Amino acid sequence: MSINLESLVEKTVNNMGYELVDFEFHNQGRLIRIYIDKLGSVNIDDCVDVSNQLNHVLSVEDSIDYDRLEVSSPGIDRVIKKLEDFSRFIGEKIKFKTRMPINDRRNFKAKILGVEGTTIILDAEDEGEIKIPFGEIDKARIDPIL
Repeated sequence: MSINLESLVEKTVNNMGYELVDFEFHNQGRLIRIYIDKLGSVNIDDCVDVSNQLNHVLSVEDSIDYDRLEVSSPGIDRVIKKLEDFSRFIGEKIKFKTRMPINDRRNFKAKILGVEGTTIILDAEDEGEIKIPFGEIDKARIDPIL
């Protein structure tokens, strides 16, 4: 592919006033799934507007071949992928998985206490306060149930 599809999508979404939360390929790239957010909340009209704009932008790119584009809100269990997300959601409870075990565990539930540089400070269940380098976090999501 001659272009970076995720960068193109992110630029388009950002120019429309939204944040690209997540970007996924499914079915060998035939399905592109996009999760967007904005201050307040995302509604169906937002998803339709972004979908229409992305379909237009992607139709101009000959090298992009897909069958379906889905645009959705991130939901209440939103994924946290960027360092800035951890700063934005200080005080929130999350579920996360580390790349390497910490005290023989990789799966944790915790409250985000803060961010120092590229280190995430968390109050983890059963562990207390822990500091984890951002690069060591494999997956993280807001946990609305905690």
